[in-house]
This record gives sequence, C-alpha cells and structure tokens, in this order.
Amino acid sequence: MLDIRLIREQPDYVKTRLATRGGDAHLRIEDILACDRERRATETQLQLLQSDRKRMSKEIGARKGQGEDTSALEAEVRGLGEAVTRLNEASAVLDQRQRELVLQLPNLPHDAAPLGEDASANPEVRTWGERPGFSFAPKSHVELGEALGLFDFERAAKISGSAFVCYTGAGARLERALLNFLLDLHTREHGYTEVSTPFVVRPEALVGTSQLPKFEEQLYRCERDDLYLAPTAEVPVTNLHREEILSLEQLPVCYTAYTPCFRREAGSAGLGTRGLIRMHQFDKVEMVKITTPETASEELERLTANAERVLQILGLHYRVIELCTGDIGFGSAKTYDIEVWAPGQQGYLEVSSCSAFGDFQARRMNLRFKDAEGKNRFCHTLNGSGTALPRLFVALLETYQQADGTVLLPEPLRPYFGASQIG
Repeated sequence: MLDIRLIREQPDYVKTRLATRGGDAHLRIEDILACDRERRATETQLQLLQSDRKRMSKEIGARKGQGEDTSALEAEVRGLGEAVTRLNEASAVLDQRQRELVLQLPNLPHDAAPLGEDASANPEVRTWGERPGFSFAPKSHVELGEALGLFDFERAAKISGSAFVCYTGAGARLERALLNFLLDLHTREHGYTEVSTPFVVRPEALVGTSQLPKFEEQLYRCERDDLYLAPTAEVPVTNLHREEILSLEQLPVCYTAYTPCFRREAGSAGLGTRGLIRMHQFDKVEMVKITTPETASEELERLTANAERVLQILGLHYRVIELCTGDIGFGSAKTYDIEVWAPGQQGYLEVSSCSAFGDFQARRMNLRFKDAEGKNRFCHTLNGSGTALPRLFVALLETYQQADGTVLLPEPLRPYFGASQIG
C-alpha cells in the first residue's frame, strides 16, 4: 500500500511512476486526493465540535455550581453530541473509502527499473551454463513422463478436473526428492529458517501480500469459513509477523517453506499449457525475507543468487531477466525472473520470480521494526521461488533424457531420489 502522505505531497511523482506501468492507475490519484481532502476536513470539523462540547460542558458545571439554569446550554451540548456522532460516522466511511482506493493502487516501480510496455522490453541480466546438445530428437516431458509412468493427467482429471496432475511411482518420488533437496539447500547452505505454515489463509493475509483485492477471481475460496487456499507460500510466511514491531537485531528475517499453491487462472486453454507447464495446483518452495530499507537491495541480490544456486547445482542452463515497468507484478518494485531452458519446449520456463516490495506489503500488514534511534519504521519485504516444482521437474526430465528414453539424474539429487536414473 502506498503512503498517503507520499500521494498527498508528491502527486505528480506518483502519477508519473504509476503511468510507466501502463493501465489507468495513475488516473485514480485525483479521486484519492479528493477523498483525502474531504476526510481531513471532516476530521478538522469533528475536532472543533469536540472542543466546543468540552468547553461548554465545563461551563455547564461552573454555572450549576452557582445555581444558574443551564437547560438551554445543555440542549446545545446535546445537539453538538449528535453532530459529533454524525461526523464520526462520516469520517469512518471516508477513511474506509480512502483505504479501499489506495489498496487498488499497485506499487511504484523502482526508479531504476527498466522502462517498457510489456515482456518484450525485459532486459537479460545474465545467463549461466549452456543449452544441452543431443544426438537424437529430444522428447517433451509429457512424452517422457507417459513412457516412464511418472504422472497421470487423465485420472487426476477424473478427481479434480483439468490442469491437475497425479504424480505416480518414480514421478512422485522425484517430486518429494526435489522438495527435500530444496529445503535442505536453503536451510543448510543459505541460512534460511524452515517453517511449515497452514495451507489456508484469512482474507487479511491476502490483503497484506497484495493478492486482495486485485486478484480475487484468481483465488480458491472456502466461503463457509471465509478462508482461501494459499496461492503461494509467500502469503502465510510473509504474514507470520504481521502487526508486529521487530527489533533491529532480528533483521533480516529469512524463512523458507514448502506449500502447495492453488491458482484458478493457471491452466487456462492456450499455448504452453500442455503437461506440467501451467497447473491449478503445484508445489513450491518459497524464500521470504523481512529486512530494513537500507539493506533491501543487497538482500534482493542475495535472494536471487540463492534461487540461481538451485539451477547451478542441478546443472541446468538458465537466464535472469529484469522485469520492465510494464511487466512487473502488482505489488513489486523490482523483480528478477529466472528462466530455465527446457529442451523439449525449445524455450525458457520461469521457475523463480524474485521481488523486492519496499514497504508496500509492510504497510498493509502494519509490519514494523524499531531502528537504532528507537523510531518505529515499516520493514521492507522480499520473496522468491526457490523454486517452483513443476517447471523444475520439466527442465530436469528434458535436459537429462537419454537416447533410450531413460533420465539420468544429476549427482546432487541422487541421494534424495535413491537412484541415479529413472527408467
């Protein structure tokens, strides 16, 4: 959530930065400012009436002590009381209206974010490794998985519908091996604390990490309990410290967690949706950092390096791109996407998105820290996939496939899987 003082004091700057995203968010600033002026005027009037009522109440007490008739003055005070009640109600309505308007605004892109209208303007930051070469025509993960009995889409569809999968046999074992490998890597080598959070979250948690109100239609909701299935571990993990004031010594907070992720929009018909590329439900290991504004940029680079390390250890070719202003996510100020090469797709697949949110999420969650001077300030939050499992699964199968249809697993994964190859 943007700071209303920033909107009030630097409206042109806010409009200019929002306009770089495309869309019409910058056009809403005048509505917010109008609501803010009305709200502040109402509060000023309320304070004046409360002051008058307090003064007149004291006067009534003094006059009664002298035996004077105060009935007219008491009637006037009652009238003021009724006016105060009405203004309190009006102020609450305006305050809620202003909050709703501000919650609909996306974050301001970082001043150094590359300008652009869409993904075609995303600059490549770096690459790692080489695309694998084959002496045969490489198969897709769908062909490999079906031949090796790694997953079953048809039976999953009987249970849950399209865009769900049932991992079977070695496929289920590989999924479990990847989860354990990722969690061990991030906790043992990268210094994250593992947490295991609930898979359902309250609406307030989704507001905190900016999925609500913007992405309501993309979420699975349990209406009876007013709970949502977590679309990503980012939601429960980042909200662990909502409405808290952390000490400077606690920062940075670094968490990693596994959760299944549930997204209604994933798996919609179209290019690139066959197989495991887009799913309504998928596993993911997430990394979350809560830090100070001064160290957030450094922590984003470190978090991105942690995600890259996964692919380096597994020997998978990838590239890192920085998202331009027209492609960056709703809540993010700066984002690096890590895309792994999938030979069977003849293209790159995003396996991690590492983002810095500034204080955008912390304001929504009222998450603060006490700085060295004892002042309470909003934290900065960051997160990144470390990584998403289905596309990592895809890249592994397609990269390490052999001419005979088997898959030779990279050495670091073998102890977790319990074998050197599949098939």
